[in-house]
Formats: sequence, C-alpha cells, structure tokens
Amino acid sequence: MEATDESVRLMLAFRDGDESAFDALFHRWAGPLLRYVERMVPDTGTAEELVQEAFLRVHGARDRYSPEARFSTWLYRIATNLALNELRRPRRKVRHESTFDDEGSPVDLRAEQPDVDDLVAARRAGSALEAGLEALPERQRVALLLSAVEGFSYAEVAGTLETTEKSVKALVHRARSALAARMKEEGS
Repeated sequence: MEATDESVRLMLAFRDGDESAFDALFHRWAGPLLRYVERMVPDTGTAEELVQEAFLRVHGARDRYSPEARFSTWLYRIATNLALNELRRPRRKVRHESTFDDEGSPVDLRAEQPDVDDLVAARRAGSALEAGLEALPERQRVALLLSAVEGFSYAEVAGTLETTEKSVKALVHRARSALAARMKEEGS
C-alpha cells in the first residue's frame, strides 16, 4: 500500500519546514484517500471537501506528527473521523441542478442520460454491493473498506479506529457476513 519510509521521510521533512514535501504527500495520497472517502460519503463534492480538510489538518498538525505510526494510518484516521462526523450531521438538501438551453429555458441535466438498459446492466451488482456497504454500521463499514479495499493490515485498521486488532477482526468478519447475507437475500 505505501512506501512507508518515503511517506514518513516526506512528513518529517515537511515538519522541518520543507513545503515541497507536503506537496509530494498530497500528490501521493489525495487520490487513494478520495476513493476511500467517496465510499463512506456518497456525495463526491463533500468527499472532496473532506479530503481537503484532512490535508489541512495534516498541515496544521505537522509539529505533532510522530513517526511511530505509519503516515497512512494517521492520515486515514483523520479522514475517517471527518467522514464519520459528516455522516452524523443532518442531511443537507441537494440542489436541483439545471442549465439553460439555447433559448434560455432551464434543462434538467439529470434527464440527459445514456441508455437506461445499459446503465442498469452495468451497475446492478455494484449498486447492490454499495447498498450493502451503506447499510453496515459505521465501524464495520470503515474496518471492511480499510482492510479489503485500501489494503490496510488489521494492525493499521486498529490504529485508524483506535481499537484492538481483535476488535478489527470481529468488525470485518461481521461486515463480510452481513454483506454476504444481504447479497444472498437480493439474489446477486
């Protein structure tokens, strides 16, 4: 998952005042972190804001960084906490997005979609899995995403969730069992 020594080295260089090291960390980790946060927070714009906020917090906490933990564990803990806080907030109303055609009349962008049959066929399995993930309790979902999708070890997940490896194993097992049961129920 990570060139551990390289990310730690960059963070230590940044802590010592090398701003280009922060840029390198951002370029290395922004993409994977965004993919992770998007799985937790369904709105892409919100996920992007949370990733930016996570890096702002890394920037602000550079003096407190301790190289005992992997950089990725620290970064993902920050992002996980931000995402969980976002999920606990009351839902915001989603704006109806529109644009205007050549005559100045509003056009619903959501109405202009490719062939529905193709979309349904392509997304059926993915949608069932996403729905199953969303239905999981927060800690189970986070533990499963970090271990199965992001490739974190149970020790790293435990560090991110601030719990024990044994607890992480139980969370992942329960998450997999619940997902399997849901997929079987839906016939996927």
